[in-house]
Amino acid sequence: MKIRSQFGWAALAALLMIPSAWAQGSAAAPEKIGILNMQIAITSTAEGKQASSELQAQFAPRQAELETTRKQIEDIQTRLRNGASTLSDEEKQRLVGVLPNFYTSYVPDAAPLTWKQKFALATRGTFDPVALLGVGFAAGIEQANNSFAGYGQGGAGYGKRFAAKFADGRSSDYLTHAIFPTLLHQDPRYYYQGTGSFKSRLLHAVGSAFLTRSDSGRTEPNYSYVLGDMCSGALSNLYYPAANRGAHLVFSTAAVGLAGRVGGNILREFLPKHSTTNVPREGTP
Repeated sequence: MKIRSQFGWAALAALLMIPSAWAQGSAAAPEKIGILNMQIAITSTAEGKQASSELQAQFAPRQAELETTRKQIEDIQTRLRNGASTLSDEEKQRLVGVLPNFYTSYVPDAAPLTWKQKFALATRGTFDPVALLGVGFAAGIEQANNSFAGYGQGGAGYGKRFAAKFADGRSSDYLTHAIFPTLLHQDPRYYYQGTGSFKSRLLHAVGSAFLTRSDSGRTEPNYSYVLGDMCSGALSNLYYPAANRGAHLVFSTAAVGLAGRVGGNILREFLPKHSTTNVPREGTP
């Protein structure tokens, strides 16, 4: 039996070598016909069939692996293309056509953001003209209430308050939406639910401030928001009046950031979907 198996392998090897030898030579037509007949004769023998079957069995798993890898690559390419398209839409989303709504995904299975996309989206949001108007409005309220009295009053006081609110917002945006999400591989977006009972949607909106989706699709604690708000509060100690500095500034800043995030999520969830411009059509991947 061993001899027959060896004969089968030898015959198959000869069969594989014949086309190469044929290509190198310039044999006449009758000789070519003879070679073809020899190929048929070898593959028709029991040994040839057995050797061919063993060879196919040996390489079949590898072929299956390559096919699986090819499909995975195609899936990744499709998701990246869809992700780029989805991000482009999100950068244009505005509530009632005015308020930035860049961090809301209306696509439940949206592709994860790359680190470049996270930073691009953070930059787009934090320097949006409407966001800067919000900074000016908040600084005006603090001026009217004489909050952080160490800044004083008048134009100089307002300028200091504006600068402080501007720094607070920019550091918070980059830390919570880009830096920590990149380091921790977390998705900084809010995923719109849109269906279900009022209670389930409310719980989803509030819970999204504490839980988030990882880049791999798992649900996990929203470390990016917590750490980002805490670090932003710590940075505030560098420029707030001395009387207002300390641990309380860190925790109060983090609490305000968290409360704002919860309120923003509720607003995103319960305002009608059609009140946001440039929302992807139903069925968009």
